[in-house]
Amino acid sequence: VQLVESGGGLVQPGGSLRLSCAASGFTFSSYWMYWVRQAPGKGLEWVSAINSGGSSTNYADSVKGRFTISRDNAKNTLHLQMNSLKPDDTALYYCVRDRTPYDRSSYYPPGSQGTQVTVST
Repeated sequence: VQLVESGGGLVQPGGSLRLSCAASGFTFSSYWMYWVRQAPGKGLEWVSAINSGGSSTNYADSVKGRFTISRDNAKNTLHLQMNSLKPDDTALYYCVRDRTPYDRSSYYPPGSQGTQVTVST
């Protein structure tokens, strides 16, 4: 299993970024996928989830209405569109996979490098 995140960077408050995650080594279209993040000095925080077919999504209250998760199963790619970014969104963002195909159970902890998002003036 390999997950490679990209798209992070430095952005001003109110700005936007689009994160991507390229997946390989497993049947991407069979699994719930998630974005999680870790801010400096804090624990891992779940951000968003999407089911295997892309028809069902969930968001943490802290990002609801500002972030949109999506996936392209033909390209084995997961995305996170982040709008109206705030300094509190500053974190290392990871994409992670569910442990169980098709069902939403629990996700594996991050094993990739993640992509850094910094929201600052």
